[in-house]
Amino acid sequence: MGNDSCSDSPLSSTVVAEGFDRWSPALKKEFDNNAHNGCVGQSLLKETDSLRIWETHLQPGERIPVHRHVLDYHWIALTSGRARQHNSDGSTREISYVRGQTRYFDVATGRCHLHDLKNIGDEVLSFLTIETKGGPNEPIQL
Repeated sequence: MGNDSCSDSPLSSTVVAEGFDRWSPALKKEFDNNAHNGCVGQSLLKETDSLRIWETHLQPGERIPVHRHVLDYHWIALTSGRARQHNSDGSTREISYVRGQTRYFDVATGRCHLHDLKNIGDEVLSFLTIETKGGPNEPIQL
């Protein structure tokens, strides 16, 4: 992507709450109920022996439920926008995305990233998420 790449631009993120502050009882229950939900996107576009490719298109106000990342993964922002994310550590973040921005996450052995994501912007927020199999953790059965 050359010099115009957004992949190295900092992710604009602000912690807006900690310690489960302002979490509804229903949200806390969803974290318990979805603790092993491996659907990290809205649609699974492709699955092979080595990867899974997910697509997500969130309308303004739309949310992807709590889900669990156990595989190393990349995400690519297909659109610019803003989102709110609740994390299993009790924090809530508001994040700004720039079209073309990418991030890579290693998930350590026995670890996971459990969170939700809600579009708090005025336009559709879209991502591709690419999970890589063959790392330290087994894929979650879908």
